[in-house]
Amino acid sequence: MKVRLAGEIGATWRRELAAALPEAEWSDDDCDAEVAVVANPPPGALAAMPRLRFVQSLWAGVDRLLADPTLPPGVPVARMVDPVMSLAMAESALWAVLALHRGFFDYQRRQREGVWRQHAQRRADEVNVLILGQGEMGRAVAARLAPLGYRVEGWHRGVDLAPLLAGAEIVINLLPLTPATRGLLDARCFAGLPRGAALVNFGRGAHVVDADLLAALDSGRLRHAVLDVYATEPLPAGHPFWAHPRVTVLPHAAALTDARSASAVAAANLRAWRDGRTPAHGVDRHRGY
Repeated sequence: MKVRLAGEIGATWRRELAAALPEAEWSDDDCDAEVAVVANPPPGALAAMPRLRFVQSLWAGVDRLLADPTLPPGVPVARMVDPVMSLAMAESALWAVLALHRGFFDYQRRQREGVWRQHAQRRADEVNVLILGQGEMGRAVAARLAPLGYRVEGWHRGVDLAPLLAGAEIVINLLPLTPATRGLLDARCFAGLPRGAALVNFGRGAHVVDADLLAALDSGRLRHAVLDVYATEPLPAGHPFWAHPRVTVLPHAAALTDARSASAVAAANLRAWRDGRTPAHGVDRHRGY
């Protein structure tokens, strides 16, 4: 099995992948590669591999990969679904929900203002949390929140979103980016939430219409937004999110991929392909994930 690495794969990744798959032939020749292990490869990189038969992404999101018009048709693509990464995402979501529920971001603002003031403390079972996306990460987040008493609901494609928005105090976005979900978090979505709701975006920056989010925050329609992903990354200097008092900015760090565990997942998928079995987490190009 001749494997070619493509994209943003540094020395740590190379070491962990080699350890997880010692039987592989790691090729530097595009013309020789049967399998590509990729992390945001430049457009056209995979088209240069005439013998390519399988692509394993090291990223959970494959929207940028699928947007490459030169991606060879008919070659199966698998995305990264790593339980360790899902656990990290659940931990970050729990932190965000606790901070929003207990008003810790408000206390942070009051600290900067030098104001000592308590507010009412609510119980977790009085807080409705809506998770957009019911894949492995969405299920991991729900499994972490529900035992604490939060009233958790989930949404996926094919379900009417409006009634779920109407009852949601905190919305956590974990959707894949597809043509159907791009710009989903817009003025219409925010208008459907109860006044004073909050947003946690751990999906993709292009899910959010930035101007609509800022307007919703400025009007009080939304009370706070925790953002980890942005339409342009790194978030440009001077972007209104940096200084907005009701926005918490994270540098795409809610769940960093662990090279050790993800390399083991990739190795298992490559062995499945080599042995004629179906690799896990294959991408449906029409659905976009």
